[in-house]
Amino acid sequence: MPPVDPHLVSRDPVAMAAKRMSTASRATRASKRFSVNALYVSMTASAPDADVNDALASAQRRLRDLKAKISAQSKKNFVLERDVRYLDSRIALLIQNKIALDEQSEVVSRFEDNELSEGYFPDHRKLDAYGNLFFLLQTEPRYIATLCRLLSMAEIDSFLQTVMFTIYGNQYEQREELLLLTMFQLVLAHQFEAASEFSSLLRANTPVSRMVGTYTRRGPGQSYLKSTLSEQINNINEQMDLDLEVNPLKVYDVVYQRALAASKGDTTAVAMPKSVSAEQAAQNLEVQSIIRPRVSALLRVANGFLVNIINSLDSVPYGIRWICKQIRSLTRRKYPQTDDSAVCTLIGAFFFLRFINPAIVTPHSYMLVDRQPSERPRRTLTLVAKMLQGLANKPAYAKEPYMMSLSTFVDANKERMNRFLNDLCDVSDFYETLEFDQYVALSKKDLMLSISINEIYSMHALVERHSNILCPDATSNLSQILHDLVTAPPLLSRAENYTIQLPLFSRFETQIEYLGQQLDITQSDVLFMEAKTTIVQILRSVPAHHVITARPLDLQKIAKFAAFAPNDAMLAKKGMRALELMEELEEVGMMRDEFNDSNPLAEEVEEELSQLGSLQDKVMRELESLEEVYKTIRDHNDYLHGQLETYKSYLQNVRIQSGPKKTPLSDRVGLVSIQGKLRKEPKSQCLGPFKYSQQVLQKEGVIVVCNVPENRVNNLYFYISSPTPGTFIVSLNYKGRSHGLLELNLKLDDLLEMVRNDVEVLDLEYVVMNVPVMLNFLQRRFSRRKFIIS
Repeated sequence: MPPVDPHLVSRDPVAMAAKRMSTASRATRASKRFSVNALYVSMTASAPDADVNDALASAQRRLRDLKAKISAQSKKNFVLERDVRYLDSRIALLIQNKIALDEQSEVVSRFEDNELSEGYFPDHRKLDAYGNLFFLLQTEPRYIATLCRLLSMAEIDSFLQTVMFTIYGNQYEQREELLLLTMFQLVLAHQFEAASEFSSLLRANTPVSRMVGTYTRRGPGQSYLKSTLSEQINNINEQMDLDLEVNPLKVYDVVYQRALAASKGDTTAVAMPKSVSAEQAAQNLEVQSIIRPRVSALLRVANGFLVNIINSLDSVPYGIRWICKQIRSLTRRKYPQTDDSAVCTLIGAFFFLRFINPAIVTPHSYMLVDRQPSERPRRTLTLVAKMLQGLANKPAYAKEPYMMSLSTFVDANKERMNRFLNDLCDVSDFYETLEFDQYVALSKKDLMLSISINEIYSMHALVERHSNILCPDATSNLSQILHDLVTAPPLLSRAENYTIQLPLFSRFETQIEYLGQQLDITQSDVLFMEAKTTIVQILRSVPAHHVITARPLDLQKIAKFAAFAPNDAMLAKKGMRALELMEELEEVGMMRDEFNDSNPLAEEVEEELSQLGSLQDKVMRELESLEEVYKTIRDHNDYLHGQLETYKSYLQNVRIQSGPKKTPLSDRVGLVSIQGKLRKEPKSQCLGPFKYSQQVLQKEGVIVVCNVPENRVNNLYFYISSPTPGTFIVSLNYKGRSHGLLELNLKLDDLLEMVRNDVEVLDLEYVVMNVPVMLNFLQRRFSRRKFIIS
């Protein structure tokens, strides 16, 4: 047969139609490929590539395991950081109020065990209801977004723990990540809508800003910060003698101290006054000569940071870039007349103020350095952060005029900074992907949350408290779930709390048995995907240069080779299945493209194998990067545990060094040796119980309102005891009754925190107590002041 003239073919209407139909067929198949692949993967997600043992499968399994470990360890670190922060503030309160060290030790003892054991929820009916509640909260981000704006700063940390590290805790799972970003979009939209002025947006310290900041510190954000900033920060940290201070007042003070030292302390011999204004210090010639080279050095350092950040655009995690995109979109919608430069200041307020600069200023908290920076490197890093913030935002020269000397940095780089901030926003949306993921989630039966009992009860209580806003309609799904759950149980003690695996599902949505119909996917499409996957697994199970891997691929030959493989039952099973599938596909015409006489299955197997080659390199790179991240957050966990131990050691050292004070003879029983001296130690820590009438406590001002009828007040009395330092048991009793009306367990640090937060009263139903007066009363009556912090 003579060769066909391609020009004749191109003009032949039949050939042209065939070519168009072939192209259309390929396009249709390609458009379905994502949906079919995702559906098939979801159906077989329990053991992906379980029967393949090549290098790629092994690396993928290690990667999945590593991502799960990073998510779990991130949650542990968040909880530990919260505890350290809480402990720090409580000890500060106790010290400020000059409370005995016994009470401070009591605070420390509450944080000795951070690991929760695994358990199970005994009530299956309630477990199902909680599974419904958390599935609804996860898949309807509007509820979390609404709660976020209703909470106080005091409540936000435990809420963030549940939202960021439990409900959306799988940091590398696409569906959870996209749902979390949807929640951020709702939160930001409300914040923009409620904003009264442009300058206040994204700058105040609110629950929303805390939530956004916490998001940036998850695994992907941490990995980016380490790869982008760590090397430069460590270089500065190693130069402990490098002094780049440019504040004239501070430089002037150093110059004065040098002159004083040169005159051997004779102030009359020093030719400069000790105290001057900032303007006078800036005019001093010696100060100017010191600052001038420091400004040049700072400009070089800051420019190095800027170049690294701008060059890292493609490495910025998708979620952080998508938040930047929402900020730009919401700003233009709220303030359509705002110019591009002003919009960039808001993007910079998030990206630099909430993400980049905190890591530069406190690199040890972000696990970017091995040791905390000393004074001079710390000051250099602070100045660099100020310069970057001034570049991304409006420079704060009014508050710190000395920063004007660095204004050339802003002038020279403002344009490329704005270009970078705009480029950050150039990412695609994910709504169609999320919609598909939600379909798949409804068809799954293995969605689980690893969650503690207290996280469940705490979230239940929050939803219940704000139910009038979250679900005003009594017929809504959330209302029905809350009705089934009744009242939220009280939180368990730390010792009683434990973790469970909570199955997630929706009782309101019909399980999508025919998900393919929703997505225009036929049974043949699914068989096609299974055939492709099976043949690819066979090829991955044989040596790379085996004869059956020769191109072009002969699928029948490959399947038969596997089906009759000796001593490998699993491979034989796959071969038989591949032959069955290809026979079924042949019957429905999916093994041949009639328009160009090609085999679509062979083409897609080839394409899959080609992608797997580059995928292995990508997986290995990601594995190497995440192993470093995991090591870093484990090291940070060790550091945080060390912080707790440091607090305990500090308190013990102060106890030993402070020496004893006189105590009542009744309290001094037993002998303990401290630094070679003897002191008396109480036989028992318990003080009380002491009995007080209602009239006595009202006269003291402890009780401000009594809700008991006057004719019964005389029968009302209180027992108050202190079983351990810093703990008080208040029991309200009525004469003639064997059991108390109520019993209240008060912690000293809780009372101190209430006073600090201006909480004036404590309502106990029968009586209302004045918190500051009660605190003073308890301190006077139950003082164990053996060792006092001055």
